Amino acid sequence: MEFSVLRRRVFLAGLLAVTASTGLVSAQQAIEGGSRLMLRSRYQPFKGATEWVETNFQQPLQAKETLLLICDMWDKHWCRGATERVNTLAQRMVPVVNAARAKGILVVHAPSSTMEFYKDTPQRQRMLALPRPELRSSLPLTDPPLPIDDSNGGCDAPGDKSYPAWTRQHPAIPIGEEDFISDNGLDIYTLMKQRGVRNMLIMGVHTNMCVLGRSFGIRQMTRWGVKCMLIRDLTDTMYNPQDRPYVSHDQGTELVIQHIEKYWAPTVLSSELLRALKQLGGTRADESRCRRDESGIVKVPAPVGSRAGAVAP
Repeated sequence: MEFSVLRRRVFLAGLLAVTASTGLVSAQQAIEGGSRLMLRSRYQPFKGATEWVETNFQQPLQAKETLLLICDMWDKHWCRGATERVNTLAQRMVPVVNAARAKGILVVHAPSSTMEFYKDTPQRQRMLALPRPELRSSLPLTDPPLPIDDSNGGCDAPGDKSYPAWTRQHPAIPIGEEDFISDNGLDIYTLMKQRGVRNMLIMGVHTNMCVLGRSFGIRQMTRWGVKCMLIRDLTDTMYNPQDRPYVSHDQGTELVIQHIEKYWAPTVLSSELLRALKQLGGTRADESRCRRDESGIVKVPAPVGSRAGAVAP
């Protein structure tokens, strides 16, 4: 018996050493049930030149140190083209949100200017109850100009004029009972500091506006020292192909994504994120059994034998 236990320990130690040496996962991550994400970025090998080179690298993914933020995925946009694309994105976001939450990643919904709709929800009330930490100074990072012209609003639907069309987050995106709701960057940063979260995955719209520029967006969070990662196939750009640089809408979005990779944050594909999430240990409630109320809040049934109304772990 003792020999069998010893042999198993030697085998596990060897397995951890091999996986660490091959770059698949470190020994510590294997013990903690961690995983790794393949991220994309860009660097300038010759300073002063115009050439940028795409590069890919691996980043550890630890659920307890990661937050998933859903940026301005409204129920309706003043631009018809934007509304149509958001409707499609919302459906594709659902499995990512559910998988991240199930693995213990903190989920924050940030539909700006719609907090009145959620004012009585526990997800909103918990955010407002957080104490404010001592705010660190912002890193002095430069802000290069965008590669597209969005000075006219970026709408590609002729005749559409700007107005506050949104009232809530898109109803297709589930809001879990343990999630948070906020459109304030300092509140979200407070939550991250309180929970020991250092990394932020962000998806939503629009890359050239809210995703970059909100108080909870990539620019400000990066300046506060947060490691941001954009989910690049779950985002969109406010860009009209009739404006500079006169490329298709999808090409305009890709140009902004590359701009973010150059100056602000790496990006990841949702398929890569889902793959990495599968490797993480631990699962919360089975959301296939959940129901939603009129606010889109996911109601998780209590486990058998638990007290009525309890939230499933």
